[in-house]
Amino acid sequence: MAEISLTSANYEFVSKLLREQSGLILEPGKEYLVKSRLWPLAQRHGIASVDQLVDRLRSSGANSLATEVVEAMVTTETSFFRDVHPFETLRKIVLPQLIERRQLQRQLNIWCGASASGQEPYSVAILLHEYFPELAGWHINFSATDISQEMLTRSRAARYSQVEVSRGLPMPLLLKWFRQEAGLWQLEDRVRGAVCFSHLNLVRSWPTMPPWDLVLLRNVMIYFDNDVKSTILSRIARVIRADGYLVLGGAETTLNLNDSFTRAESLKSGFYQLKPSPQDLPLP
Repeated sequence: MAEISLTSANYEFVSKLLREQSGLILEPGKEYLVKSRLWPLAQRHGIASVDQLVDRLRSSGANSLATEVVEAMVTTETSFFRDVHPFETLRKIVLPQLIERRQLQRQLNIWCGASASGQEPYSVAILLHEYFPELAGWHINFSATDISQEMLTRSRAARYSQVEVSRGLPMPLLLKWFRQEAGLWQLEDRVRGAVCFSHLNLVRSWPTMPPWDLVLLRNVMIYFDNDVKSTILSRIARVIRADGYLVLGGAETTLNLNDSFTRAESLKSGFYQLKPSPQDLPLP
């Protein structure tokens, strides 16, 4: 069918655009993915085919369309309490440790670097409200960023379908922290307002950041090549506290990418920390 056709030249053009603008890597044989993601975008613009959409993208002055193409191609797969075990580790070990260490400052800085439609940062925010009442009166600086403006809009709204809340969200937490409105589940304002969402392209320059106690970057770097992964990890190493935690996905690692981090083996579930600097090591 003409509307879903994609020439090899146009596929290569989209692949190069994604690599340059977002760091995302399209492997050979992913033409079906490009066509399925870009055909709805072509329809919204009244363009008759994916090839014609890419032809327009090639023209000068198509920066806004390029942004839409990149956002359409970004994978936004997510769910509440995804994979379960990392959130159990957060609840039972990591958050209690951080709270104990920050008793004097009474502040926690948390960053979710690729928030998609918001389920991951809101899962952490629910943990904080549900299990750590001692944080009342603390300053919780909770930032969540994403490359997609569409996803950021969805995240700020914090309204989810029945299918979305059924994936990973325990029923007691659903009934306690959400209310039904017009067929959707609306997250309570107290939790929704705890997270500040903003735009960030991980492969572009980063704004000035506070020293993070906890950085979640799960299931993101699997889409980047090693050079981009190394750059992102080097940046994180500069903005994470010496005793803070970086959380990666189960298929991700810092090994052979950045030697600043070491895996917290006792925690499993993809937790990493900075290696101690030489002056912090015990004397022989």
